[in-house]
Amino acid sequence: SNHQSWADIFVLQKVFNHRIPFLKFFLKKDLIWVPFIGICWWALDFPFMRRYSKAFLQKYPQYKGKDLEITKKSCLKFKFTPVSVMNFLEGTRFQPSKHKSQNSPYKFLLKPKSGGMAYALNVMGDKIKSMVDVTIYYQDLPGNEISFWNFMSGKIKKIYIHTQIREIPEELKQGDYENDPVFRAKFQNWINQIWQEKDQLLEKFQQESMNEQFS
Repeated sequence: SNHQSWADIFVLQKVFNHRIPFLKFFLKKDLIWVPFIGICWWALDFPFMRRYSKAFLQKYPQYKGKDLEITKKSCLKFKFTPVSVMNFLEGTRFQPSKHKSQNSPYKFLLKPKSGGMAYALNVMGDKIKSMVDVTIYYQDLPGNEISFWNFMSGKIKKIYIHTQIREIPEELKQGDYENDPVFRAKFQNWINQIWQEKDQLLEKFQQESMNEQFS
């Protein structure tokens, strides 16, 4: 799924409740300190990931790959119980400043990070049957920021959600993403194609939202 707000987690839980196995998210380590919710995520065994900056890894190279090790350990647990593994491939919430600093080729999206998903598929193997591709769009309203607070206080009046079942190419379920440049390029090309389609869909939602507001 694309990622615009903390509200995404609640929206996805609502939409998919009783429709697919229980959702578990890859979460940033810092989110464990969110009051009440953080301890719930910990109790439900959500996988927490610590991301290291390039500068940090240059200074402490021994930490390279540690976040992906956590991904592997978390996914091994998922082999023994029905679960839906949720991943925000952008790695962070969309913000105009981040979009600009990345020089993202997409209009409504940050660049996707494919490594975590590639490792999850590698560890889970044939246990993962398909992918639910989700696109979320919050209706643009003048003066209303897309934020968790505005979501909880009812200021966001409409949310567009598009879901699509995608088959995962067999050749992308197994491969060495970190050390095989050919496999990594194939995997990234697959994700980038999905991201282009998602970007077009978000543009369509924006146009529908604007037409609705001014009609």
